[in-house]
Formats: sequence, C-alpha cells, structure tokens
Amino acid sequence: QVQLVESGGGLVQAGGSLRLSCAASGRTSSTYIMGWFRQNPGKEREFVASIRRNDGYTNYADSVKGRFTISRDNTKNTVYLQMNNLKPEDTAVYYCATAEFSTINIVRLVTPDYWGQGTQVTVSS
Repeated sequence: QVQLVESGGGLVQAGGSLRLSCAASGRTSSTYIMGWFRQNPGKEREFVASIRRNDGYTNYADSVKGRFTISRDNTKNTVYLQMNNLKPEDTAVYYCATAEFSTINIVRLVTPDYWGQGTQVTVSS
C-alpha cells in the first residue's frame, strides 16, 4: 500500500502561482510514475501532469503546458506541481496519484493504483 498526502492548495488571483506537494509513504518502491489530476463537480477527473521515477520523464496536458512544472525528489518520496500564470479555469480539486510499473503507464499516468485525498485550488478572476 502507498499513502499519498497533498498540500499547498489555496486561493490565488489570476496570474498568480501556487506549488502543490505530495508526499508518499508506505510501499514507495511502487511509485514508478507519479502525477496530478484535477476535477470539478459534475465533471470527469482529468490528467494534468506526470513524472517517471527512474528518469524524470514528464508529460503534461495541453491545457497546462508552459505554465505548470512537475518535479519529484526521490530522496523525500515527494512530487511537486509548480503552477504559474494560473487561470480561473484551473480551479479544481487537485489529486496526487501514483502507479506501479505497467505498459499503459509508461508515457503518462493513465491508470493510477493509489490516490491522495485532494487539495482545493481556487483561482479568482
């Protein structure tokens, strides 16, 4: 089992920045790829970004490319999401997720095995 705990959400004005953190504990050897998803009420959860453990390969949703940066510190079993130039449409609950190695999760995190509890990000216009 892997436990994921997010932090860093909050309220920010459009154009501002936030950094989310996600600390993994438990069976951290299973965190082959880690990433972030987001969800608004009544909508499906959508992929935001992911990063592989071994080589740091990253993948981003088109909607956040150039504004968000995902990184990880393997010594701390923590993944970060630096969000710059935030827009009101970025408002959502952001979830950290991770998966063990599988062919479907090689390029981007598609089917997580574990989820965090979520952290609210609100961007005001």
